[in-house]
Amino acid sequence: MEIKSSAFHHEGMIPAQYSFEDRNISPPLAWMGAPVETKSFALICDDPDTPVGTWVHWVIFDLPGNVNSLPENVSRQEKIPGTGKNGKNFFGNFGYDGPCPPDGTHRYFFKLYALDTMLNLKAGSTKEDLLAAMKGHVLAEAQVMGRYKR
Repeated sequence: MEIKSSAFHHEGMIPAQYSFEDRNISPPLAWMGAPVETKSFALICDDPDTPVGTWVHWVIFDLPGNVNSLPENVSRQEKIPGTGKNGKNFFGNFGYDGPCPPDGTHRYFFKLYALDTMLNLKAGSTKEDLLAAMKGHVLAEAQVMGRYKR
């Protein structure tokens, strides 16, 4: 399975419009090659380079198995009709909040998981809730990493 963004190349720089200090909208993402048994997808975006440990920027799950992309500027609603549910990020918000590193260049990993079930977690679930619920259900995973510097 492969995931990519038309907004930045793997290991490339994430444009400012997707950062917390600009428009703060989610970048477009597309994926291919998911196993045919996939019932749903989950996505986590996090930054492992912060001084306080890994910072979670986005948790989204219960994306239907027939979905193969997310457009730019995904809704911050708890439940996204036809798309899935947003979890809570470390800013305490539903949906995506972009890069805002305190210093230097940080890496942002967009990790996609193909699952053999719908998780049916409640909107607002955390990364930890999601990881626990996915145990034993991950069919495949892929990631794309972008960098951002203030």
